[in-house]
Amino acid sequence: VEPQSLLFTGDSVTLRCEVDQSWDGLEFIWITVRTVKTEHYFFIVICCHCTERPKAKVSIKPDQHVFREETVTLRCDIDGEAVTSWQYSWYKDGSVSVFSELQEHTFSPVTESDAGKYSCYGEKRGGPRTSNISDAVTLTVSDFLKPTLTVEPQSSLSTGDSVTLRCEVDQSWDEWEFIWSKDSNTESTEAANKTIDSVKVSDGGEYRCRARRSGLYTNYSEPVTVTIYESPKPKVSIKPDQHVFREETVTLRCDIDGEAVTSWQYSWYKDGSVSVFSELQEHTFWFVRMSDAGNYSCYGAERGGSRTSNISDAVTLTVSGVSPPVFLIVSPSRTQHFTSVSLSLSCKDQSNSDRWRVRRYTDRVGLFDCSSLAIYYLQSAHISSFSVAGVILESPVHPVTEGDTLTLHCLYEHSTPPNLRANFYKDGSIIQNQTTEMIISTLSKSHEGFYYCKHPERGESPKSWISVRGDASILKLLHNHCVFD
Repeated sequence: VEPQSLLFTGDSVTLRCEVDQSWDGLEFIWITVRTVKTEHYFFIVICCHCTERPKAKVSIKPDQHVFREETVTLRCDIDGEAVTSWQYSWYKDGSVSVFSELQEHTFSPVTESDAGKYSCYGEKRGGPRTSNISDAVTLTVSDFLKPTLTVEPQSSLSTGDSVTLRCEVDQSWDEWEFIWSKDSNTESTEAANKTIDSVKVSDGGEYRCRARRSGLYTNYSEPVTVTIYESPKPKVSIKPDQHVFREETVTLRCDIDGEAVTSWQYSWYKDGSVSVFSELQEHTFWFVRMSDAGNYSCYGAERGGSRTSNISDAVTLTVSGVSPPVFLIVSPSRTQHFTSVSLSLSCKDQSNSDRWRVRRYTDRVGLFDCSSLAIYYLQSAHISSFSVAGVILESPVHPVTEGDTLTLHCLYEHSTPPNLRANFYKDGSIIQNQTTEMIISTLSKSHEGFYYCKHPERGESPKSWISVRGDASILKLLHNHCVFD
């Protein structure tokens, strides 16, 4: 048997059957099984043992995908029975040129030019046996990596919030260590995800990260600035006052002074309940009831963001029974007055309580505190309807009621009696000629308007608005039905 009886599939083999050459006329019989054939007293035994040709296998450490300046090792393994020593041949990118004959070939350090497809092949040292060529394995070499640093849910937070920073590199690469740095201070080795629960103001700053493998570092990520704001505390205010009377209009308002937050979503709570009864910045009770009394607090959450406020201190709303009626008393009792005469104003309620504060309001001066007020020598700053010419319309100070009778007079300062025979006008149209008084019986809402009088010689009075309100008993009935039913 040549070259030998132990072969691989695909090898060539020659079997020679030899006898003494001086013998002629011999026939040779070949058999392909293990048996013994006797012929002419000769024993012929043919034995051939064949095995599968091994296939080389390439492995790359630390990984098939590496980056520049790492140390990379190629290894060729051949599992061939009864072969103790192989001679290896390495090929790159399908070339027939052998660049290495070692079982392991190391690039230290690896460069971008070393990237490619590698295969290997083996031959038995001192013998004809060979392996099949390996499958090609691709080595990829990249430039230095730069991790990506992200922040969730966002980089602007309030104290007490939670934040997660993620340092991400190519996830197909294994065995990374992650190094974190804050404000360029000392680095610390941590996991790829860095979570801070219940952040403090001191947790704010500029964060960076990089990765390390086999003693080689990536570049730093781009820095990310995390800003931590002190959670603002809302403040509740109640208008007109924390102590009001039933049926008044009361407004609760929640104010939050939060830096960098332009829009808050509000939550209102009453008496410590976790149930939200309003989400508006202002909540109004148009006709406040006794049941609306209680302790109110509010809370804010950033619209479209994660920032929140603390909860406000509770503010108490007290609701008492119906407030006593308050009256403005004008003396003389009319809306128009002559200049240079005295006028007395006073504010009274039925209970004569000393807890009321009297405040005066005029269009020109505004609001200011006073008690009962006496004004001598009336001027334009004191009252809006006055007469320089000396003619005024005597009209009621307070609204008149539907169904009542209204009497108007045209007065002149320098005559006795002061009543003038004059023309009376409503909203610019004459309604009565040359009379000392105008009487309207059974008033209705249609009688509301601006009234004045005009004398052909003495002049024209200022205009006065006369307001007509509904019947008191009907208004009370409707009001009680709306509020309390």
